[in-house]
Amino acid sequence: MKNSIKVERARRSLTQTELAEIVGVTRLTIHSIETGKFNPSVMLALKIASCFGMPVESVFELEEDD
Repeated sequence: MKNSIKVERARRSLTQTELAEIVGVTRLTIHSIETGKFNPSVMLALKIASCFGMPVESVFELEEDD
């Protein structure tokens, strides 16, 4: 699954740590999602998208092999 978390964080001048605190996870979790090593739960994906004020489909996108 592709995501635009890093881009959206940069647009809002948020660090991984700041985003992690907002959505209630660790910085390592945010890093793992950004790098594609971990797919978030639906709840976490919704929290992240909500933090950016965007629909979840705008932040996360399925790839053909998903």
